[in-house]
Amino acid sequence: MSVLFAILLFSFLIFIHELGHFVAAKLSGVQVNEFSVFMGPALWSKQIGQTLYSVRLVPIGGYCAMEGEDGGSDDPRSFDKAAWWKRLIILVAGAAMNFLVGVLLMVVIYLPAQQTVEPVISGFESYCTINGEDGLRVGDRIVELDGEKIYVQSDFSMLLQLNPGEIHDLVVERDGKKITLPNFRMETHTVTAEDGSTREMYGMNFTLKRMDLAGKLSYAWNQSMDTVRLVRLSLQMLVKGQVGLGEVSGPVGIVQQMSVVADSSPTKLDALMNMLYFGGFIAINLAVMNLLPIPALDGGRVVGVLITTAVEAVTKKKINPKYEGYLHGAGMVLLLGLMALIMFKDIFVLIRG
Repeated sequence: MSVLFAILLFSFLIFIHELGHFVAAKLSGVQVNEFSVFMGPALWSKQIGQTLYSVRLVPIGGYCAMEGEDGGSDDPRSFDKAAWWKRLIILVAGAAMNFLVGVLLMVVIYLPAQQTVEPVISGFESYCTINGEDGLRVGDRIVELDGEKIYVQSDFSMLLQLNPGEIHDLVVERDGKKITLPNFRMETHTVTAEDGSTREMYGMNFTLKRMDLAGKLSYAWNQSMDTVRLVRLSLQMLVKGQVGLGEVSGPVGIVQQMSVVADSSPTKLDALMNMLYFGGFIAINLAVMNLLPIPALDGGRVVGVLITTAVEAVTKKKINPKYEGYLHGAGMVLLLGLMALIMFKDIFVLIRG
């Protein structure tokens, strides 16, 4: 069931993405030749006006085919004839729909929550050495760590793990004012638990707070923004070589992770909520990744529109759209190759494991 849910989730997110392009194109007066749910041979199709609506055999993806999307059309309602700002709206609309769905899923997940942990210090353990007149105090809200904003309390431990070492730059909110603690030493201490295990602890405790509706909506938004930041941090780590391509998961790997999480959930309701969280996380990831300035992605096409519009405004000459089409075509080949590589890696790990 978890695998089926994951497949339906991916299909839904792609459908929502293409629906965003479709609605924006229709509102912008751009002709849509076909709007398809799924891929492959058509199971059902119907022509309504100038648009063919279809449902296809393979339950993966879908597409919104616009007239003149790759240039070369003489139709005045084609995509390439639309004003540059309309093209930008159409291109961004798909990612915007994915992001909206992701935020809504986060809201659904956190609506039942009654309380949350705030990044506000409620007290210190006796062994703690990071508190005091020149250190942290009870009531301090941690708002930044090493230049990164603290959206939710779990960000604090995550960012400390990503920035190993004891010296950190902290910004806290104290009595309504922001206080900067540069080169602050975050010293840990070895603490032994009742079962004999040991952990490195800072010795600070955080505040547990009850949430009203406004608080739940705010928390869902903060989780969404935190997810956006996680995509950026992951890409930075990949570029810097801190993580390898072997640690990157594609759809197969993500479905496997979702299945493991669902199977390990104590109740069916917990499994559903965990799957929905994955859905929100993936939706926001898709939104951000799709807007990266890479050829073949919507972000790459946005950059192409901006560059060609600027060049044409200066030179007063129309740039042949086929050149941009060649660039996006090459980008698509490379992107599909990368996706295939990651997919085979995920399948290999699944079979081996």
